[in-house]
Amino acid sequence: MQSRAVDAAGVAHESAGTDARIVSLVPSLTETLFALGLERQIVGRTGFCVHPRDKVRAVPKVGGTKAVKLDAIRALRPTHLIVNLDENERDTVEQLRAFVPHIVVTHPQTPHDNLALFALLGAIFGREEEARRLSNSLEARLREAGAHAFAAQSVLYLIWREPWMSVARDTYIAAMLRLVNWHTLPDVRGGSAGAARYPTLDFDDAPWLAQVERVLLSSEPYRFTAAHRDALARDPRLTGKRIDLIDGEMTSWYGVRAISGIGYLLRQAAAA
Repeated sequence: MQSRAVDAAGVAHESAGTDARIVSLVPSLTETLFALGLERQIVGRTGFCVHPRDKVRAVPKVGGTKAVKLDAIRALRPTHLIVNLDENERDTVEQLRAFVPHIVVTHPQTPHDNLALFALLGAIFGREEEARRLSNSLEARLREAGAHAFAAQSVLYLIWREPWMSVARDTYIAAMLRLVNWHTLPDVRGGSAGAARYPTLDFDDAPWLAQVERVLLSSEPYRFTAAHRDALARDPRLTGKRIDLIDGEMTSWYGVRAISGIGYLLRQAAAA
């Protein structure tokens, strides 16, 4: 009897054969598929799927995470499509269902959810042992984080400008930051998916801004630079607050990147 693994949409997937043809529309999961040893079966990826750099270049691009080229995917004849509730458009995924037999939906919301994610992908694609190794490495990192007692800090994590955008507390990013006792403001929750998970901000209408101790400028999706940091440091509304650039891949990429991402956050918090 074939084993079955249940994805974030509640769909049970049977084990794929070695002839599986995988298209990934999620950058962090493309990297994870490579880490599971599936490089020969990855036939398509987005232009934002840039890791591992030495291997991903050989995989054809099929557009972006949202601006997907349906005809390009169709031409690749995939058996499996990897998507994420936050990163990919529902309408696009529904159109892809017409010709992709198996769509695997993911939605990790905390670092611990990566354990189930590894198990899911490992079970579907016959990489159970590789998935266990990744889980063991992640569990070691989580134990390391739990062994530290960092002082609590209120942080504003910015992912965009014009308009300013941040993250709700029920996002994966906020959960990662809580591993080092950083708590995001504003104190809002956005629900299971949608724009509310990434609220827009007006510094002139943010009474909670006074509570922020540190502002974190992410390298993605907007690429904040030292020039942005220096400009915000001159903003009187942020006087007295520490303003830092932060590697967005390390905080927002789930899957295998979470292992190094937790180590990165531990170093950042220790240097505070």
